[in-house]
Amino acid sequence: MTRGFLPTLLFALSAVMFFGLGSFLAARQAAENENEQIATLRAEVGVLKRQRTDGAAATSGKVADAHATAAPIDDHSRAALVADIKRQLKSEMGLLPVSMLRERRASFVEMYSYDSTGASNYGTAGYLGNGYFITVKHGVIALGDGAASRRITSIKIMYDGRGIPARVVDTGDASVEVDPGDWAILKVKDSIDLPALAVDTAYGFDFAEPIFRLGNDYSKGIILSTGYVGQRTSNNLVTCLTDGHPGVSGGGVLNGDGHLVGIPIGRMQGDYRFSFILPLRPEMFRKVPQTAQLAE
Repeated sequence: MTRGFLPTLLFALSAVMFFGLGSFLAARQAAENENEQIATLRAEVGVLKRQRTDGAAATSGKVADAHATAAPIDDHSRAALVADIKRQLKSEMGLLPVSMLRERRASFVEMYSYDSTGASNYGTAGYLGNGYFITVKHGVIALGDGAASRRITSIKIMYDGRGIPARVVDTGDASVEVDPGDWAILKVKDSIDLPALAVDTAYGFDFAEPIFRLGNDYSKGIILSTGYVGQRTSNNLVTCLTDGHPGVSGGGVLNGDGHLVGIPIGRMQGDYRFSFILPLRPEMFRKVPQTAQLAE
């Protein structure tokens, strides 16, 4: 028993000693590595401090000369750079400044019409200036199969929390809804203070161009929606990938410059994700005074 126990004990003690020695050496090596890392970091911090005083390095991926200095940028160059970045973002992402969107939203009003059957309808109208608004014909004049038995008796737009009477001064030749002639011009007598829209009748509606739609969405007020241009239809309407909820008819379609380029007049049957847009034409403004703004 004693002879067998002593070798085992000696072996165990040797193992413990070697394990401890190994741990000590590993810890010493780790400490030396840590000291080296700290020294390296200190050296890098020193280099950064020198670079800070010598001039900032660009982040374009090009190796900069350690002895080169960055030329200071003046206020004019800085402003030009910021403007260029904004233009690129606007072009690539279809962005409009928030301030512009808020201003354009103020140019649209909720529109309500009442007919001889006692029913009421709601839509949107865009302000053109001098008391004139543009909207859809089917929102202010009865069209389609029930036109003979239904007559619009009054039209009101919401301004400053109250309904203001409006009258129709011009319309397109549509006899049915969602038609190239489905547009109308309204006029109010009351004095109103709204920002007039800049109109662009030459907008090309190129495929995939970003657009912005403002309308009286579900009669919940003027709501913004964004989307993209699809394609032209055989009757010269344009399909757009933007929602066509009830109430947005007669609202505004804005391009990337914030100009009014069309009005939503309908949607795909059974699918609210696709809208029919009526591009603006010069004839729509034949009875609108030249005070209405025309985009350059």
